[in-house]
Amino acid sequence: MEIKFNERLRVLRKEQGETQVQVAAAVGLVEQHYQKLERGVNLPNLENTWKLADHFGVTIDYLVGRTDER
Repeated sequence: MEIKFNERLRVLRKEQGETQVQVAAAVGLVEQHYQKLERGVNLPNLENTWKLADHFGVTIDYLVGRTDER
């Protein structure tokens, strides 16, 4: 089963016990934009993908579902 970006993002956030507001603030996104990322409405640009991967301590490849290795 292929894991979608938005699903992996939600799982990582919940694993760290953070709210959407906390993650959005930590990576410099507007809360509504982050919510759209988790719902799969929007995809992040490369810079925000890096920020999210760094925030969660995973690789970009893991975040986007290209690998299961964090």
